[in-house]
Amino acid sequence: MEPTTSPPSEAAATILRPDDTCWRIAHADRLSVIIDAAPYFAALHAALQKARHSVVMIGWEFDTRVSLVPQEEDDVVPTRLGQFLNWVVGQNPDLNIYLLEWDTGMVQVLGRGSTPLRIVDWVSSRQIHMKLDHAHPAGAAHHQKIVVIDDTLAFCGGIDTTTDRWDTRNHRDDHPLRKRPTTGRSYGPWHDATVAVDGDAARALGCLARERWKQATGDDLEPPPPTESAWPKELLPTFEHVDIGISRTAPAYGGRDAVHEIERLYLSIIAGARQSVYIESQYFAARKIAEAIAERLREPDGPEFVIVNPETADGWLEEETMGSSRARLLALIRAADHHGRFRIYTPVAEKGTPIYVHAKIVVMDDRLMRVGSSNLSNRSLGMDTECDVSVAARQDPFGDPDLRRRIATLRNDLIAEHLDVETADVEREIERADGGLIGAIEALRGTGKTLVPFTPPDLNLVEGEVLGENDLLDPERPARRWRPFRLF
Repeated sequence: MEPTTSPPSEAAATILRPDDTCWRIAHADRLSVIIDAAPYFAALHAALQKARHSVVMIGWEFDTRVSLVPQEEDDVVPTRLGQFLNWVVGQNPDLNIYLLEWDTGMVQVLGRGSTPLRIVDWVSSRQIHMKLDHAHPAGAAHHQKIVVIDDTLAFCGGIDTTTDRWDTRNHRDDHPLRKRPTTGRSYGPWHDATVAVDGDAARALGCLARERWKQATGDDLEPPPPTESAWPKELLPTFEHVDIGISRTAPAYGGRDAVHEIERLYLSIIAGARQSVYIESQYFAARKIAEAIAERLREPDGPEFVIVNPETADGWLEEETMGSSRARLLALIRAADHHGRFRIYTPVAEKGTPIYVHAKIVVMDDRLMRVGSSNLSNRSLGMDTECDVSVAARQDPFGDPDLRRRIATLRNDLIAEHLDVETADVEREIERADGGLIGAIEALRGTGKTLVPFTPPDLNLVEGEVLGENDLLDPERPARRWRPFRLF
């Protein structure tokens, strides 16, 4: 059954505009914002056991060795992804699972333990269909992270089902279950987010996933027949009976037009904010976003901007490019921030271990929240495929007070997680600061697990003049001709 497309309701009419800042608006009976991979992996493990007809899994990377529920044994229901998916189809001969992974992402997992053997097994499976997606311009990536189960439940956000992702909201410096599956080596704290939706919203994401499958393989997937919801009983909804906007980025390729809904959404959020914009992102490297923020900062009564970033990017070359871009854009921001309304923080654990921020979240005032796969990077705005989900309250003082309260509570809960305080503490300090996020954060920041103001490093010659001007790793749009990366 095809989803019905909701007309632009009053709740979404200003920011969420179909064919502009979003692809379509669809109704979700339930929407749960899932913070960090431990609860997401557990919800995915529970939901997949309820699948009856079809599962479509789209990812940047899958690793068959990752345990979805590492605290449980594998003796009854397997927890490792590869064994678990084989077990799921073994319980139901009518179930088909379709896995679509970015082709270059696969290169990174081919040397990992049992993954190549499991993929060979899946290639010959009648029920598990594994394909690699190479339908993208040279240098682009497929970055969406979507799972759709029977069109009754869909997950969409920033969490890949791969290694080094599992963590709890405590983000301890060391966790006995935060281990790489083959070597047993520990990895550091990791902060991430995704959403679960049902109803027409799940069916809409099912349409998007099947279209992506067709673009990659040329094959049509039929929508599944109606069935019972796969929503896990343990998963509590953050919102109920809300319209969501689904926004995308996709580069032009093979006759397909480019899609820049996410870029327009970000710019509309920045332009429409009244009090504050709270952002969690893996990067801060998109010049268009920085220039739009700078414009608002020059206003005498503009909104505050709070960005939570990781201390460094993941990997030397990535940090040299994305880190130098962040430093240059922060210089642009500082020159415009005459009223002290911009802060960028990095989270640390109890003993000072940096917490890697992979979440992609935006909360505008108490009127819009967005979770997805896109970062504040040029790639996410025009080069890679991305998918975000947003909920918006009415853009006037008479909007649904419960919806606005829930949006604000989500933001305050995230800030409380980073500061290791209660959500009520954040709410109290925001009220004392007359609605200001910066004043509240500064009042609550302390030692141990907290938010640390980010100080950009000085740019050296290679960072500032060579990597900073080379758009190989973070281009705004696909190049007409692929050019090799040259340091000198």
